[in-house]
Amino acid sequence: MRTPSSSAEPATHGLSREARNLHWLLTNLVEEVPGLLSVAVVSSDGLLLLSSDPGRNAERPADKPTGPKGSSADLATIVSGLGSLTLGAAKLMDGGGIKQTVVAMEEGSLFVMAVSDGSLLGVHATPDCDMSVVAYHMALFVGRAGHVLTPELRSELRQSMESAR
Repeated sequence: MRTPSSSAEPATHGLSREARNLHWLLTNLVEEVPGLLSVAVVSSDGLLLLSSDPGRNAERPADKPTGPKGSSADLATIVSGLGSLTLGAAKLMDGGGIKQTVVAMEEGSLFVMAVSDGSLLGVHATPDCDMSVVAYHMALFVGRAGHVLTPELRSELRQSMESAR
């Protein structure tokens, strides 16, 4: 298993060790799981914290497809809205907390999983992805990232995303 690089990528230069580790976890998720098109971590208030967008975290091969039309901000908007919708549905149905939401479409799949404090992990994947593999690796990411996603780290990640624009 690889470890976080000691030389930070340009997008992670100047960030705390925890922020660099989260960037590494996201990059690792994208590289290790076949069929992922785009990944975003979104705060409880809908702001993009981390993204697999080529201009954000790490370089991706030019032949690798991108996520939703536009940008990772589009995925963040979708993930935030879907998270709110499913949370409302769960409350109305007395269903308890939301663990995961999956939208299977003809041309792809969308997965949303709670990280912590209302933060969400969203994944847009190809139609032929192995859904159980995607869900498993998302759960691993949540398990590794959830306990370090403190208010201070979320603030640092937001500032990093804003300065990258």
